Amino acid sequence: MTSPNKPACCAPDCCADTKPSNAATGSAADVRDKVREGYGQIARSGQWSGVQAEPAPASCCGASAQPSGTSGGGGGGGCCGGPTTLTPDQVAQAVGYASADLAAIPRGANMGLSCGNPTALASLKAGETVVDLGSGGGFDCFIAGPKVGPAGRVIGVDMTPDMLTKARRNLAAYREQTGLENVEFRLGEIEHLPLPDNSVDVVISNCVLNLSPDKAQVWREIARVLKPGGRVAVSDLALLRPLPESVRADVEALVGCIAGAVLVEETRAQAHAAGLAEIELDSTPQYIDAMTEWQDPLYRKILEALPRGSKAGDFITSLGVRARKPA
Repeated sequence: MTSPNKPACCAPDCCADTKPSNAATGSAADVRDKVREGYGQIARSGQWSGVQAEPAPASCCGASAQPSGTSGGGGGGGCCGGPTTLTPDQVAQAVGYASADLAAIPRGANMGLSCGNPTALASLKAGETVVDLGSGGGFDCFIAGPKVGPAGRVIGVDMTPDMLTKARRNLAAYREQTGLENVEFRLGEIEHLPLPDNSVDVVISNCVLNLSPDKAQVWREIARVLKPGGRVAVSDLALLRPLPESVRADVEALVGCIAGAVLVEETRAQAHAAGLAEIELDSTPQYIDAMTEWQDPLYRKILEALPRGSKAGDFITSLGVRARKPA
């Protein structure tokens, strides 16, 4: 996937230097517009960054290549000579999704946007009502649906109309594969959820909260919609130490869930301030290691902006967050 402000991979000026726009600052409306634009493009193209749905042609910025040990769906040379070798399933498997779950979801629902597995963190039970913040093409919703069963309900919320359209188109395949009609999708911002107070058992989210310009408000909304005793399971990217300003100002890094990330302990403080308890933070390196090993173009770009001798994992981590609303 190319940045919202950048030409397609094979354009003549693909690798030209460009001045980054100020992505992580500006008004909340500006940030949301940048995110909506970027994720609209992802919905239309069906993939993100180094994720390849099909092998790239050899003529696209260089010969196609695949690292040893990968199979199927691997791509060829990406923007600026980087190999785009990941498939959506490889991204999902790198962060803990089971092959059986991936095989059961509608084709196209997985666009390689995960940085963890919140459905596993949540330990979903039959009959529960679940809301997925930033549900995209419905990936986690379609995995959660069979886990909560016919007596349960899964509600996906997303602010990007193109994503909502994609998710709703996937509903027919989900119903045919599972026989269930327990998933729905609603248009809305995660800072202002289209849900009543005390109405859901579980809130999940996958690599989305860091995109919000008002993360403290998102945590307050999570606490508001949860029933007393309800729980939240979030997979996100977080910072171990502050990023260089050049990374924070990059639109592609914002849409890639990096420029908007906050420090690990800031996440804990925001959840606590919202009234949540039993907060557990689990930092895991698998996602960052996978993106670096497979030379995702965005992570290569970030590495170039870091202090000499640093690696992406020194600054960024995949973070699992679990918490509960007091009964």
